[in-house]
Amino acid sequence: MTPSTKMFAIAALGVALTAGPALAQTPGTAKPPAAQTPGTVKPAETQKPAPPATQKPAEPAAAAPAPAAAPKPFPEGAKIAYIDLQYIASNSAEGRAATTRIQEYAKKKQAELEGKQKALEAARNKLLQGGTVLSDAARGQMEKDIDKMARELQFAQQEAQSEQQQLTQDLQNEFQTRLNPVIDVVANEKGLHYVLSIADSGVVWVNTGLNISAEVMKRLDAAAKTK
Repeated sequence: MTPSTKMFAIAALGVALTAGPALAQTPGTAKPPAAQTPGTVKPAETQKPAPPATQKPAEPAAAAPAPAAAPKPFPEGAKIAYIDLQYIASNSAEGRAATTRIQEYAKKKQAELEGKQKALEAARNKLLQGGTVLSDAARGQMEKDIDKMARELQFAQQEAQSEQQQLTQDLQNEFQTRLNPVIDVVANEKGLHYVLSIADSGVVWVNTGLNISAEVMKRLDAAAKTK
């Protein structure tokens, strides 16, 4: 029985996190010590002995982080298992290669669109700066050229978005085509009846020993090396 798996999205672009600048701290102005006014000396009084200082108990040392728990063994005789498709897509060689291809495409198209945008802005600035000295014919021609450039930019943006969506879909299909036979092999070796996608199963608790994602990913990477 071939396990059924659902399509998943490969992340195309990373999110850049920028840390805000630290606020400069203004040093406070120190106040001068108050002048002491000499007073009348009182006769010495009998002082009570001060109570012995109580020492606070030493704080316990910070506990060392617990070592990562070893993966649970696959339950003997189990007929159901699950995989984490997002984990496999994000960590397998095939998934990382697909993400890199999408990122490179997006970077290339972004540079092209930025070049068109700058050219359009330059043309608009030229029209504004020379508007008073241009003839009506020249002004009209520049306005037509700017309208054409704006339409071409809009079309290029739509085309780039459509091409990226198609590339993503093609890579997803390609990844799925390579992943399914690997799942089938692992499932048959373990004598499984079902292999679930954990993200789509609606499960609220599961024995993590049923997770065969790492084994499937290992087999997938091995198959990629023999291509």
